[in-house]
Amino acid sequence: MYTSPDHPLIGIDPEIRFGRACIIGTRISVDDVLGWLGNADIIEDFPELDEDLIRACLRYAADH
Repeated sequence: MYTSPDHPLIGIDPEIRFGRACIIGTRISVDDVLGWLGNADIIEDFPELDEDLIRACLRYAADH
């Protein structure tokens, strides 16, 4: 799995979700989180997410 010092909560593994950037330890991709942002209950619907993980996805997306 590839991670970077700039994005320690995000990893890329060719064996998980076809190599899409995902939150470490999950199969939740950055793209999934970005798509769910319009959902006001995202943390309630996905309890494995928290505000720090959502911010990590936003930072990763902004850099890429």
